[in-house]
Amino acid sequence: MNLDAENRVVLNVGGIRHETYKATLKKIPATRLSRLTEALANYDPILNEYFFDRHPGVFGQILNYYRTGKLHYPTDVCGPLFEEELEFWGLDSNQVEPCCWMTYTQHRDTQETLAVLDRLDLDTDKPSDEEIARKFGMEDDYLTGNLSWWQKLKPKIWSLFDEPYSSSSAKTIGVISVFFICISILSFCLKTHPDMRVPVILNITVDTSHNTTAWTLEKVATNPHDAFFYIECVCNAWFTLEITIRFIASPRKLDFIRAPVNIIDFISTLSFYLDLVLQKFASHLENADILEFFSIIRIMRLFKLTRHSPGLKILIQTFRASAKELTLLVFFLVLGIVIFASLVYYAERIQSNPKNDFNSIPLGLWWALVTMTTVGYGDMSPKTYIGMFVGALCALAGVLTIALPVPVIVSNFAMYYSHTQARAKLPKKRRRVLPVEQPRGPRVAGGPPLSGGPAVPGGPPSRRVNALKQNHPKDMMGPKMVRCFGHGKFSALLFSTYM
Repeated sequence: MNLDAENRVVLNVGGIRHETYKATLKKIPATRLSRLTEALANYDPILNEYFFDRHPGVFGQILNYYRTGKLHYPTDVCGPLFEEELEFWGLDSNQVEPCCWMTYTQHRDTQETLAVLDRLDLDTDKPSDEEIARKFGMEDDYLTGNLSWWQKLKPKIWSLFDEPYSSSSAKTIGVISVFFICISILSFCLKTHPDMRVPVILNITVDTSHNTTAWTLEKVATNPHDAFFYIECVCNAWFTLEITIRFIASPRKLDFIRAPVNIIDFISTLSFYLDLVLQKFASHLENADILEFFSIIRIMRLFKLTRHSPGLKILIQTFRASAKELTLLVFFLVLGIVIFASLVYYAERIQSNPKNDFNSIPLGLWWALVTMTTVGYGDMSPKTYIGMFVGALCALAGVLTIALPVPVIVSNFAMYYSHTQARAKLPKKRRRVLPVEQPRGPRVAGGPPLSGGPAVPGGPPSRRVNALKQNHPKDMMGPKMVRCFGHGKFSALLFSTYM
């Protein structure tokens, strides 16, 4: 009896046969391979092998894990597929070796990126009626066919005003909205130009040196031209109509109110009406012009363009994803500013310096900020040699500090942008794969169940004949069974006696 052959086991995984020792599979207990028995349905007693319809490429690394105790990640396999295979074989994915860990976990970063892009709602394809009904919480009425006229009209209004790429009419509404946003911002900027303002002239009576009175004209203030007022009225009328319709037709009112873009839109529109009230009732107050400062919130309306530009959404998401790097950048900048402001303050006082610009450390903070950010206004500069040396160190430290996190931010933007372009090219409709359970053969009396389907009486057994196990120890104890082929079918079973 060949004891070595008795201790070996043959595993057919996806058509690739692997042979190893049974003791090797016992090295990692509580796994699928450590519990192999001939009573399993996937055991073939004729070929003396276990068949698994799994990925053969991944199994090579799994079998090597049993042999060496080190689990490596194959680079030609997608990460989720590798995790599914490990779960099937009962192995822990956290046992991947450190040399392969970064490559293996890349798919997790990709899945997180795709999840973020799904939340950004960058898809421009029209959703199905069932998806729309699920979004508006009326799926039950849609399935029963009891949709009211408002339930049918509400998604159309929402798509018209909130999804610019859903239809040609929605694109027209989007163009109109962008037009009014640009006109509003342009009007807000131009009305501050001196040539666009109308002077307020008062007739003032003055006393002359000859004990007589005279009058003179004096410009006391300037106001924007009246045309800007009418332009803002038309623009804000559109903004009011737009946000009202979007609120009424929104799928979820609370989520609509919490959206940052909608908050900016609401505050910007409200500031216009608040400005009208203040001009009507508070224009006579002293320093009433300070109230116009609050109208600067209208410039934030530019963020509404994110609804019409996927690129702006990606840019904003890039800064969100790079929050840690930006925080680290600000921390090192503040640290460098404080250090170099203190150094330059005392460096300029060591030598005689009658034109010293650094009279205090707070003034040095401004100089250090301008220097480290490589702006250099030139309003303040060190005059002593020691101060110049400190300034050189400050400039070098600023360049290095700013340059370090920039590649990370650029990498995040490139990652989001590339995934967005890839998602736009993917087909939305894919072929459906039905889950079909493998048929199990009948159990032969005194033997394990046969795999490959039910046996047909009088017909050939459904067997995979791709190899023949020679000289098996069990065959040495009794007759050998050899299958012969005739015209594509099993013709006979030949029995040979053990010699």
